[in-house]
Amino acid sequence: MKISSVDVTVFTYPTRRVSDSAGHSHPGEENQAKMAMLTITTDEGDCGYSFAPPEVVRPHVVNAFFKKVLIGQSPFDRERLWQDLVHWQRGSAHQLTERALSFVEQALWDLIGRKLKMPVHKLLGGFREKVPAYGSTMCGDELKGGLSTPDEFGQFAEKLVARGYKAIKLHTWMPPVSFAPDTKMDIKACAAVREAVGPDIELMLDGYHWYSRSQALTIGKALEKLNFAWFEEPMEEESMASYAWLAENLSIDVIGPESLGGKHHSRADWVKAGACDILRAGANGVGGISPCMKVASLAEAFGMDCEVHGNGAASLAVVGAIRNCRWYERGLLHPFLDYDEPPAYLNSLVDPMDQQGFVHLSMRPGLGEDINFDYIETHTISRD
Repeated sequence: MKISSVDVTVFTYPTRRVSDSAGHSHPGEENQAKMAMLTITTDEGDCGYSFAPPEVVRPHVVNAFFKKVLIGQSPFDRERLWQDLVHWQRGSAHQLTERALSFVEQALWDLIGRKLKMPVHKLLGGFREKVPAYGSTMCGDELKGGLSTPDEFGQFAEKLVARGYKAIKLHTWMPPVSFAPDTKMDIKACAAVREAVGPDIELMLDGYHWYSRSQALTIGKALEKLNFAWFEEPMEEESMASYAWLAENLSIDVIGPESLGGKHHSRADWVKAGACDILRAGANGVGGISPCMKVASLAEAFGMDCEVHGNGAASLAVVGAIRNCRWYERGLLHPFLDYDEPPAYLNSLVDPMDQQGFVHLSMRPGLGEDINFDYIETHTISRD
């Protein structure tokens, strides 16, 4: 079996999510967004699929890298193919980004799982079939009744607990919100949520990542008093020394790095430097499922948890395959949006949650996505 084609289909779908000038998602009027579906096909007719925004996989990336490396090769040589693509990042990382690498690697895993009629989380190791989820909020906003005040964060947290969540992670206010960033407002929101949900719900904060050391320390000390579980990305992650300093000066767990490049290599440096207490990696951000698994194994070797960043099929597959991850990140959530309504290009959610707060991993082959191919076909705007 050899890979015969690599294609990208771009289509539109309705959404009520809009991005502000800094790229943060908020509720808004319904609009037509674009999504890209990558399809890897073999000479035996087997296919694997993955989804990403179209800007991640421009035609040049598909033609210059994906097709060059994959066509004519066995999809079961996934690690070698991934390493070959990594080689092409040298001098081309601005084009073949970590997200683009993740996109194609996930489709390879999906193809293998579909061929073997096995879910990817079982192929990776199959540690569990359900996982507790934490509700991950959208960033704070200035929408009345949304997430515009500390009290509104508290009121939304109460609703999330009633839905079944046993843990909640806050994303507080970030520019271009008029008063952000503001350490006092962040602390007030965290205090309001703790008061609203009581002592038994685990809470986390994903801080604005341009705070100074002194500002991050101020927030971290407040989180200690509020008994938060972890503190995430308050400063630029390129400054590993700043995180080593913060972890040394706080008793609350510092988690990271989230958005830093460098795959498992950079995360090994963070462990050695003592820059975090919990490692962080997501299948969409570190170059795919395989490097995410490498980060999890690295963490396990040092007796650390690895909390997987982000929702979706690929990250959920990793969570289902490893022991040292406590939670699945479900979100982003907002009072004005219904997360439990699947997007039009999927027939059902890949991460349904029960009333006890558990997400059950799909037993469908591959990544487990129930794709609405008819919808995609009728809403396609381009193919490459």
